[in-house]
Amino acid sequence: MIDRLDTLLGQMRELEKEIHHETQKKGAEFCYEIKKGTAHFTQAARIKHRRLRLGFHRYLLNSRFLVVITSPVIWMCAIPIFSCDVIGSIYQAICFPIYGIPKVNRRDYIAFDRHRLVYLNFAEKLNCEYCAYANGILAYFTEIAARTEQHWCPIKHANCSKCAHSRYKKFVDYGDAEGYRNKVEEIRRSYGDLATSPGAAAAPGTKEGQDP
Repeated sequence: MIDRLDTLLGQMRELEKEIHHETQKKGAEFCYEIKKGTAHFTQAARIKHRRLRLGFHRYLLNSRFLVVITSPVIWMCAIPIFSCDVIGSIYQAICFPIYGIPKVNRRDYIAFDRHRLVYLNFAEKLNCEYCAYANGILAYFTEIAARTEQHWCPIKHANCSKCAHSRYKKFVDYGDAEGYRNKVEEIRRSYGDLATSPGAAAAPGTKEGQDP
């Protein structure tokens, strides 16, 4: 019998796919289409966007004083985030081939496209791209950690709904000692469900697109 938690996690992944599909449908509503991975707006939409752009000086004057003076604190976070980017990339490049774990494709998590929105001023574009980098790298690093956890400790937690990540459905139940001993080696090789990409080859001993 399929575990209820596994069923819920599967439903969550399906919902993520539906969200992605609905997001793509927004292109028709907001007058753009995706060509070679880039959004292209109609000329009429671009003209409308320019009219809605808020000038930098006006944008600054409309900002609260405490928001302005605390902005350096936000940008300080770029240091540990960049460290996660570099260290995570080096770690998986060295260790994942040894462990037999498919590498995480960094490009799948980084999307710099908001600077093309003409209704944003320079400050807004800079802030948006910083947010895109920060959240993208954290998601990228989380996936590296998730695949690492699948290899070293594929055991679900006793009571932590927020701990579920993309690989969590593969883990054995908390307290299932026999299940852990019987399945741990199989789980460590079970990456066949991952979409193949240039940066994520199938794990050794498996065929692309299939579980071992």
